[in-house]
Amino acid sequence: MTPDAFASRLDRAAAAIEAMLARLIDATPRPGETLRPSRLVAAMGHATLGGGKRLRPFLLVETANLFGLSDEGVLRAACAVEMVHCYSLAHDDLPAMDDDDLRRGRPTVHRAFDEATAILAGDALLTLAFDTLADPATHPDAAVRADLVLRLARASGLGGMVGGQILDLGAEGRWSDDHRPLALDDAAIRRLQAMKTGALLRWPLEAGAVLAGASRDDVARLGRFGDIVGLAFQIADDLLDVEATPETLGKATGKDAGRGKGTLVGLHGVAAMKAELARLTAAAEAELAPWGPRAAVLLAAARFVAERRK
Repeated sequence: MTPDAFASRLDRAAAAIEAMLARLIDATPRPGETLRPSRLVAAMGHATLGGGKRLRPFLLVETANLFGLSDEGVLRAACAVEMVHCYSLAHDDLPAMDDDDLRRGRPTVHRAFDEATAILAGDALLTLAFDTLADPATHPDAAVRADLVLRLARASGLGGMVGGQILDLGAEGRWSDDHRPLALDDAAIRRLQAMKTGALLRWPLEAGAVLAGASRDDVARLGRFGDIVGLAFQIADDLLDVEATPETLGKATGKDAGRGKGTLVGLHGVAAMKAELARLTAAAEAELAPWGPRAAVLLAAARFVAERRK
């Protein structure tokens, strides 16, 4: 698949995800709800709508397509992971966390609104993600919905993304007596990044296969592919923090080094991590080999992650 063809497919999926997100995050109360406050709806929309690559939902959509499934339920599940991702960004950007003013070239949620609203918007997005997955409109089989919910809870929570975030803050020296950054080794950095970033990139690969009724072996293989993509994404992100400009990236750069944050790029250097990205791309291709040309879009996604410039 050519880069232009992949970009076109990514853009089409992003448009479909955007439309479904707008439907899910609107002011109309659902059964069991009393009122959807307008300020909260607006802040949730600011966090989720109007930008972003939509990579995580795209991976879910294309994985389901790999097994011949393409319906509204797939889009709903894809929106669930995007809501979790966007909630995490709204909270990560807060002064108590990364203290960022820009996200996707726009003011962060706490800058556009205020800190309390940003916290509550993130809380509401996280809750709405699980509401969406648990709804029979996503899949008629309750066992499938429960599987998706359990997998996402573990990918995004204590032993996944949130756990990775607190490890990351601890590595900055937040809770050490002298507040000096910790010197993490390669294994510790990979574990932290697998939790903070990788888990939420693995979930859509597994979820797309679960929705489509794929075998346990296929779900596991796609999970391994997701682990590879997650590591490649984080390495590429760390390279961008070193090499890109704020104008290109749409957010501040150089902040990892400024905080003394442990990254594989900081530990091993730029050249070594560019070589690692090439190795990861080859490993991703090997995991997709059983599906041959049918997996061309997912392989293009792995290459896109490794080669992205913003």
